[in-house]
Amino acid sequence: MKYVIKTFGCQMNFSDSERIMTLMKENGFNPLDNSNDSKLKTEEIIKADLIIFNTCGVRASSEHRVFGQINNIIKASESANIPKNKRPKIIVTGCSAHRADFQKTLQDKVDLFTSIKDFPQALRKLNLLQTEEQEYRDYLSIQPQYKYSDTAFVPIMTGCNNFCSYCVVPYARGREWSRPVEDILKEIKNLADKNYKEVTLLGQNVNSYQFTVHGSQPKEITFPMLLDILAKQFPEITFKFLTSHPKDCSMNLIKVIKNNKNIPNELHLPIQAGSDKVLKDMNRPYTQEYYLNLINKIRKEIPKIKITTDVIIGFPTETDEDFQETVKVFRQVKFAEAFLNKYSPRPGTAAYHLGDPVPWSVKKKREKELSQLLQQNNHQSSR
Repeated sequence: MKYVIKTFGCQMNFSDSERIMTLMKENGFNPLDNSNDSKLKTEEIIKADLIIFNTCGVRASSEHRVFGQINNIIKASESANIPKNKRPKIIVTGCSAHRADFQKTLQDKVDLFTSIKDFPQALRKLNLLQTEEQEYRDYLSIQPQYKYSDTAFVPIMTGCNNFCSYCVVPYARGREWSRPVEDILKEIKNLADKNYKEVTLLGQNVNSYQFTVHGSQPKEITFPMLLDILAKQFPEITFKFLTSHPKDCSMNLIKVIKNNKNIPNELHLPIQAGSDKVLKDMNRPYTQEYYLNLINKIRKEIPKIKITTDVIIGFPTETDEDFQETVKVFRQVKFAEAFLNKYSPRPGTAAYHLGDPVPWSVKKKREKELSQLLQQNNHQSSR
């Protein structure tokens, strides 16, 4: 039996899809195209027995792509005169799959909606799972089929407790859950044995990682401790990580980066907005002053550290004056890179009731200003 998996969104979703691929292989499925399912045309995709959409709910554009692709699959199946009972089954999982409005849009076109953590049970509901249920305590315990041969994404936790007003992650993935240290070590030992050279540790907020190792003297392992353990135990591997929250980014973490040669001097630290008012509306519990002071402390420890960030442009309460506060931060910090995301309302979030009052043209104008400033900063730093 053949399957296709279509993945949208962040690195965590791609890592989740690698675990789904293992589950499919163990149950007699093979990918329709071993080279790259993402490049298959719709006429080829409908030859699969099962199509999996691993969705992203962070931006409306990702969901619209899912709607479009599923509609194209239905139309192509009809045009090819494939009877309904012979058409590929469609499973939708990931961050959008839990939402009632999303399900309603696709309810007549999708066979099953499921969360990532319940994916094995979903296959069982469709009579596609051959392995015993007790073999899968949680989906992160599944050994992934890595896409690349020398670099890998390894989740150390999932979920989020922050409830930023614009974000779907706590609703889609649930509360924070830290993976056992021994499971992480086992996965990375396997990668080291296969001569992997780079590992990116993943979590919605890696700084919140916390796991108690039980024994005669129980020990609480925090993220800086975990990162230091991994860097020292696997010196042949370069360790990166995503993503850090400014409120939890400690100087202990910075010292671990500084003291280990196999951890690059780089830090992704999303600010999202420069205005204190907008940050409060976003439920981001820090101020511009706090963020800038944190950057200064970090650069005192590691002067040449590469700082990257995320910004949401056009949050509903963002005025031109608020946006200029973000511009101010860009000028002061001189980010090496910034991921600029134009705001789109996400059903179920606290900010959804605010609507989307900032015109698209204004968002594009603000995006252009930040992009130009970023280019100027990088041009000056390269001199």
